[in-house]
Amino acid sequence: MNIDFQELMNKAKEAAQTSYSPFSRFAVGAAVLMSSGKIYQGCNVENSSFGLTICAERCAIFKAISEGEKEIIAIAIYSPNSDSCYPCGACRQVMYEFQGEEEEIQVVTENLGALEVKNLSYFLPCGFRI
Repeated sequence: MNIDFQELMNKAKEAAQTSYSPFSRFAVGAAVLMSSGKIYQGCNVENSSFGLTICAERCAIFKAISEGEKEIIAIAIYSPNSDSCYPCGACRQVMYEFQGEEEEIQVVTENLGALEVKNLSYFLPCGFRI
């Protein structure tokens, strides 16, 4: 599959605009490309009971899974509050759960205005799957 990383990042930027982050004031948007070719967007949603907060990456992934998707091809992550925004450990593990057998997930971030594309194994070298 030919991946338009810039389009994916643009969708992540768009998703960041709907972030609900009144406590951290750290907005994050994500866009996940599934093997079907569909892109799902998500943003971080905070809660005053902090354990109920969800990251943008998991929001986008869970939207895709709830629609019957099962295999992530790539994910873009963006925050207007940072020069670079990387996935947390929980999000890395969730990504790994939905990685296909053939190809590694491509994680797209923006560092000082330039796109960076890295394999998920860069962020999570020893993921866990049953």
